[in-house]
Amino acid sequence: MSVEAAHPSNPHSRFSDRADAYARSRPTYPADAIDAIVAGFSPRPGSPILAADIGAGTGISSRLLAQRACRVYAIEPNAAMRARGAADSAASGLEIEWLDAAGEATTLDDQTLDLVLCAQSFHWLDRPRALSEFHRILRPYARLALLWNVQDRDDPLTAGYCTIMSRHAVDMPKSPWSLPGAAADLVEDERYAGYRALVFPHEQPLDRDGFIERALSASYAPKNGQPFLAMAADLRELFDEHQREDRVVLRYKTEIHIAERAP
Repeated sequence: MSVEAAHPSNPHSRFSDRADAYARSRPTYPADAIDAIVAGFSPRPGSPILAADIGAGTGISSRLLAQRACRVYAIEPNAAMRARGAADSAASGLEIEWLDAAGEATTLDDQTLDLVLCAQSFHWLDRPRALSEFHRILRPYARLALLWNVQDRDDPLTAGYCTIMSRHAVDMPKSPWSLPGAAADLVEDERYAGYRALVFPHEQPLDRDGFIERALSASYAPKNGQPFLAMAADLRELFDEHQREDRVVLRYKTEIHIAERAP
């Protein structure tokens, strides 16, 4: 059974005041995970892999695709996130085209793409509409990949971090952010075939300030006033309990859910 998203009515605006913290403190993705997403492609001679990064944010995943012979359309509806992503992309010299559009209406042409990637974004979308849009823009047999860094709650520090974030959250979405909720829509959609899931271990070393900023990159984290001070105090206490040489490591299980567009 499909599980409905319970995100706010306008998720596009949730990160408007988080772009810089997001760019600086969100984890990247394991190289093996990105390699798995692009594995097996045989681009036409002289042509790159044509890819759309949906909900590209500040371009973390867009740049990883561009480093792997992809020509990337970065689809991002939030102006602040898009501006930061475009600036970082320009500084990197990578071929990324930024578009003011949403995952449910990308503005891209029919059946033109080899790859659609949703990195840390599919749970924010109207998933049935998004899957229809992806089916429209993907070539037959082209690939759809859903990617999440899922916090590893078997790790004591990471579990403690999640507990603190839940305790202090403001307007925290209640939707299931990975399995079995969001990805179930892809599994059940007969327009996509060959579904498979992969999991990779991942970690994010952080110093004291980075640990706090990682929390601030979440759309539901309090940003100022007493709510922020209370959250920051709990995070600093957790940091002190686990730090080694003034650093801690958040641990993730990076999930990929892949399928191909049926002809």
